[in-house]
Amino acid sequence: MASSRLTPAQSVAAECQRRGAAAVVSGCIDLLVARGANETREVDDALVLALGGAAAPHVLGGGEGGKQGYWPRVWAARGLLYVWEDRAAPAIAAAAADDAWRVREMAARVIARHRVDDALEAVTGLRGDQVARVRVAADRALARLTVSGS
Repeated sequence: MASSRLTPAQSVAAECQRRGAAAVVSGCIDLLVARGANETREVDDALVLALGGAAAPHVLGGGEGGKQGYWPRVWAARGLLYVWEDRAAPAIAAAAADDAWRVREMAARVIARHRVDDALEAVTGLRGDQVARVRVAADRALARLTVSGS
Protein backbone atom coordinates (compact mmCIF):
# COMPACT_ATOMS: atom_id res chain seq x y z
CA MET A 1 0.00 0.00 0.00
CA ALA A 2 1.34 3.45 -0.94
CA SER A 3 1.87 6.07 1.69
CA SER A 4 -0.50 9.01 1.63
CA ARG A 5 2.57 11.25 1.95
CA LEU A 6 3.75 10.39 -1.53
CA THR A 7 2.86 12.58 -4.48
CA PRO A 8 0.75 10.90 -7.14
CA ALA A 9 3.85 10.56 -9.35
CA GLN A 10 5.84 8.97 -6.52
CA SER A 11 3.00 6.64 -5.65
CA VAL A 12 2.64 5.45 -9.25
CA ALA A 13 6.42 4.96 -9.48
CA ALA A 14 6.36 2.90 -6.28
CA GLU A 15 3.50 0.78 -7.60
CA CYS A 16 5.40 0.26 -10.87
CA GLN A 17 8.38 -0.91 -8.80
CA ARG A 18 6.14 -3.32 -6.93
CA ARG A 19 4.10 -4.87 -9.74
CA GLY A 20 5.72 -3.62 -12.96
CA ALA A 21 4.78 -0.74 -15.25
CA ALA A 22 2.84 -2.95 -17.66
CA ALA A 23 0.64 -4.26 -14.83
CA VAL A 24 -0.04 -0.74 -13.58
CA VAL A 25 -1.02 0.39 -17.07
CA SER A 26 -3.27 -2.67 -17.42
CA GLY A 27 -4.90 -1.90 -14.07
CA CYS A 28 -5.52 1.71 -15.06
CA ILE A 29 -7.07 0.59 -18.35
CA ASP A 30 -9.29 -1.89 -16.49
CA LEU A 31 -10.51 0.85 -14.14
CA LEU A 32 -11.25 3.18 -17.06
CA VAL A 33 -13.16 0.80 -19.30
CA ALA A 34 -15.99 -0.01 -16.88
CA ARG A 35 -17.78 3.29 -16.37
CA GLY A 36 -20.54 4.35 -14.08
CA ALA A 37 -22.53 2.94 -11.21
CA ASN A 38 -24.42 0.56 -13.51
CA GLU A 39 -21.24 -1.36 -14.27
CA THR A 40 -20.37 -4.14 -11.87
CA ARG A 41 -16.68 -4.77 -11.94
CA GLU A 42 -13.86 -6.19 -9.93
CA VAL A 43 -11.71 -3.43 -8.53
CA ASP A 44 -8.07 -3.93 -7.61
CA ASP A 45 -8.19 -2.36 -4.15
CA ALA A 46 -4.40 -2.25 -3.82
CA LEU A 47 -4.10 -0.34 -7.08
CA VAL A 48 -6.85 2.09 -6.09
CA LEU A 49 -5.03 2.68 -2.79
CA ALA A 50 -1.81 3.39 -4.68
CA LEU A 51 -3.48 5.69 -7.20
CA GLY A 52 -5.88 7.48 -4.87
CA GLY A 53 -3.69 8.26 -1.88
CA ALA A 54 -5.29 9.42 1.35
CA ALA A 55 -8.81 9.58 -0.13
CA ALA A 56 -8.77 5.99 -1.41
CA PRO A 57 -9.77 4.22 1.83
CA HIS A 58 -12.88 6.43 2.06
CA VAL A 59 -13.85 5.60 -1.53
CA LEU A 60 -13.08 1.90 -1.14
CA GLY A 61 -15.29 1.93 1.96
CA GLY A 62 -18.23 3.17 -0.10
CA GLY A 63 -17.86 6.94 0.19
CA GLU A 64 -18.26 9.25 -2.80
CA GLY A 65 -19.86 6.54 -4.91
CA GLY A 66 -17.46 3.85 -3.79
CA LYS A 67 -15.70 1.53 -6.16
CA GLN A 68 -18.35 2.08 -8.84
CA GLY A 69 -18.10 5.88 -8.56
CA TYR A 70 -15.96 8.12 -10.68
CA TRP A 71 -12.97 8.57 -8.35
CA PRO A 72 -11.26 5.27 -9.25
CA ARG A 73 -11.54 6.29 -12.93
CA VAL A 74 -10.09 9.74 -12.19
CA TRP A 75 -7.18 8.15 -10.36
CA ALA A 76 -6.67 5.58 -13.13
CA ALA A 77 -6.46 8.34 -15.72
CA ARG A 78 -4.10 10.29 -13.46
CA GLY A 79 -1.97 7.16 -13.13
CA LEU A 80 -1.56 7.19 -16.90
CA LEU A 81 -0.02 10.65 -16.64
CA TYR A 82 2.95 9.03 -14.92
CA VAL A 83 3.17 5.62 -16.56
CA TRP A 84 2.18 5.28 -20.20
CA GLU A 85 2.03 2.66 -22.92
CA ASP A 86 0.43 3.35 -26.28
CA ARG A 87 -2.01 0.47 -25.76
CA ALA A 88 -3.80 2.76 -23.26
CA ALA A 89 -4.76 5.19 -26.04
CA PRO A 90 -8.24 3.74 -26.77
CA ALA A 91 -9.16 3.74 -23.07
CA ILE A 92 -8.02 7.32 -22.49
CA ALA A 93 -9.77 8.51 -25.66
CA ALA A 94 -12.98 6.84 -24.48
CA ALA A 95 -12.53 8.44 -21.05
CA ALA A 96 -12.86 11.82 -22.74
CA ALA A 97 -16.58 10.99 -23.08
CA ASP A 98 -17.05 9.88 -19.46
CA ASP A 99 -20.14 11.12 -17.62
CA ALA A 100 -17.95 12.55 -14.85
CA TRP A 101 -16.28 15.86 -15.67
CA ARG A 102 -13.24 15.08 -13.52
CA VAL A 103 -12.56 12.00 -15.63
CA ARG A 104 -12.95 14.01 -18.86
CA GLU A 105 -10.58 16.68 -17.57
CA MET A 106 -7.93 14.15 -16.54
CA ALA A 107 -8.29 12.32 -19.86
CA ALA A 108 -7.56 15.57 -21.70
CA ARG A 109 -4.49 16.13 -19.53
CA VAL A 110 -3.20 12.63 -20.32
CA ILE A 111 -3.91 13.09 -24.03
CA ALA A 112 -1.89 16.30 -23.96
CA ARG A 113 1.03 14.93 -21.97
CA HIS A 114 1.48 11.85 -24.13
CA ARG A 115 0.39 13.45 -27.40
CA VAL A 116 -2.23 10.80 -28.06
CA ASP A 117 -2.92 11.68 -31.68
CA ASP A 118 -5.63 9.02 -31.95
CA ALA A 119 -7.63 11.01 -29.39
CA LEU A 120 -7.71 14.23 -31.41
CA GLU A 121 -11.39 13.86 -32.29
CA ALA A 122 -12.32 12.96 -28.71
CA VAL A 123 -10.54 15.95 -27.23
CA THR A 124 -11.91 18.28 -29.92
CA GLY A 125 -15.39 17.39 -28.70
CA LEU A 126 -14.46 18.60 -25.21
CA ARG A 127 -13.99 22.19 -26.38
CA GLY A 128 -17.73 22.68 -25.91
CA ASP A 129 -17.92 20.94 -22.54
CA GLN A 130 -20.19 22.52 -19.93
CA VAL A 131 -17.34 22.54 -17.35
CA ALA A 132 -14.72 25.26 -17.77
CA ARG A 133 -11.88 23.12 -16.40
CA VAL A 134 -12.60 20.47 -19.04
CA ARG A 135 -12.63 23.10 -21.80
CA VAL A 136 -9.29 24.50 -20.62
CA ALA A 137 -7.73 21.02 -20.51
CA ALA A 138 -9.13 20.29 -23.98
CA ASP A 139 -7.71 23.51 -25.39
CA ARG A 140 -4.28 22.66 -23.96
CA ALA A 141 -4.48 19.15 -25.39
CA LEU A 142 -5.47 20.45 -28.83
CA ALA A 143 -2.64 22.97 -28.78
CA ARG A 144 -0.19 20.21 -27.91
CA LEU A 145 -1.55 17.80 -30.52
CA THR A 146 -1.68 20.32 -33.33
CA VAL A 147 1.56 22.23 -32.76
CA SER A 148 3.58 22.30 -35.96
CA GLY A 149 6.68 20.21 -36.05
CA SER A 150 5.42 17.59 -33.56
